[in-house]
Amino acid sequence: MTFKLIVNGRSTTVDVPADMPLLWVIRDVLNLPGTKYGCGVAMCGACTVHINGEAAKSCVTPISSVAGKKVTTIEGLSTDGSHAVQQAWVELDVSQCGYCQPGQIMAAAALLANHPDPSDAQIDAAMNGNICRCGTYLRIRQAIHRAALMRNKQSKWSTAPALKAIETK
Repeated sequence: MTFKLIVNGRSTTVDVPADMPLLWVIRDVLNLPGTKYGCGVAMCGACTVHINGEAAKSCVTPISSVAGKKVTTIEGLSTDGSHAVQQAWVELDVSQCGYCQPGQIMAAAALLANHPDPSDAQIDAAMNGNICRCGTYLRIRQAIHRAALMRNKQSKWSTAPALKAIETK
């Protein structure tokens, strides 16, 4: 069957079985290998992507359920690594083996899109289901807080000229 979707901002059409997991469409059909296969049953989070801005496990998401939707993979989060979560990950040296990190980063980015200044409890809840076998959970939490701070500073600076213009009127 043919399905249309938007992947990383680009409209695309794929001709695959309706029950084919989105993970395999992303990796094998669209040749975007950043999204990882971990468990195949939505328990580890290595395959996390965004579907219409929400974190989703692509290994159990049939392609038929995302027809017409926006899918963002780790490759589409930012082409140059400039997303605050990616910058915080590098700055705090979060990755150890790195295998789970694309899924971790995608889950963290979705969290920050909905909660710009998350508490530890919100981070823990959002990241529950993303397993890091190297045990970098504390660095992951620190990086999410760092990314929130970076994003909030960027937002403050990006709105400063507009606020100044309002204040001078």
